Amino acid sequence: MTTTEYPWEQTLAGQPRVGARAERRRTTSMRDVEMFTEMTGDKNPIHYDAELAAKSPFGGLIVQGGVTTGLLNAVVAEDLPGPGTVFLETNWRFSKAVRVGETITATVEVEHVRSDKPICRLLTKICNADGEPCVLGTATTYTMPLLDRKDDRGRSDVT
Repeated sequence: MTTTEYPWEQTLAGQPRVGARAERRRTTSMRDVEMFTEMTGDKNPIHYDAELAAKSPFGGLIVQGGVTTGLLNAVVAEDLPGPGTVFLETNWRFSKAVRVGETITATVEVEHVRSDKPICRLLTKICNADGEPCVLGTATTYTMPLLDRKDDRGRSDVT
């Protein structure tokens, strides 16, 4: 059988199993807001004007949604499904804003794995330190086959 019949064999982390979970935690900062603004130009005053933000329904400065969901990028690219993974589709609902200085946890859980292609459907969730959901949704990912197994066959671990 060829590796094209088992596309997950060519991925760095291999085929994930349904039910597998991974998470990452991060405390947001004003530097996150500033870096996101540098990348995107998003200068919404709700991210920068503390007086205005304090009078808003949020009660203080909040980070951009991209800062919040960016943690999911790290989970899928580094942990599960792993290196070489990119998003094909996301469907996220923002249910609670994330304040500057809040600790958030991004979690993914494998819901479905295709055997013919390195594609997964994931349940995604970002919660604050109190466990309140801030972002809920799903994502479909593709994991690039970065290994060339035929090159690995002739290698030896002994040097």
